[in-house]
Amino acid sequence: MIFGESSERKKLEQQRRSEGRLPPGQSLTLKWPVLHEGNVPRVDLRTWDFRIEGLVEKPVRLTWEEFNRLPQSEIQCDMHCVTRWSRFDNRFEGVLFTDVIKLVTLKPEAHFAIIRGEHGYTANLPLADLMKPTTIFAFKHDGEELSAEHGYPLRLIVPHLYLWKSVKWVRGFELTAQDELGFWEQNGYHIYGDPWKEQRFETD
Repeated sequence: MIFGESSERKKLEQQRRSEGRLPPGQSLTLKWPVLHEGNVPRVDLRTWDFRIEGLVEKPVRLTWEEFNRLPQSEIQCDMHCVTRWSRFDNRFEGVLFTDVIKLVTLKPEAHFAIIRGEHGYTANLPLADLMKPTTIFAFKHDGEELSAEHGYPLRLIVPHLYLWKSVKWVRGFELTAQDELGFWEQNGYHIYGDPWKEQRFETD
């Protein structure tokens, strides 16, 4: 059985590579490995909130109920982890970033964002990348509520960049004029993280 599963995975990997969907240095996985910094947080939805701050005319704070009332969408995408695995054809349900950003008026100098998660975790992203139509704040993956290990209750998904940019347990973001390093970027990871250019580390 294990041999059969391995053969099927290799066949799928070759197919995805021939389709141009597997970035260099990556291998296909049929599972969803769990990798994150720190402990899995315990979340109380009664006190949970989502904040949009920084270079906006008026900051916004949403409760869990308010966030859930935003327009919801579904995307299908591939995921690529900096640890060299890729998972294909994932379905995420949630709220598109382009719908969330409508809640605020940006100041003209806002060009970047610091995404904030639990435990003080941060990741930096250009606003232009967040505005792509596949960037989503996800509640569900493949029809199931996100597990705690994968970011419950809310996870940012930025499919075209390495997965560390897809912040688990996301609690909001701050708009900035300059690109500011997030947690992993301060610890030697690439400031941008394009899997097709193998931008894993700051020296890449």
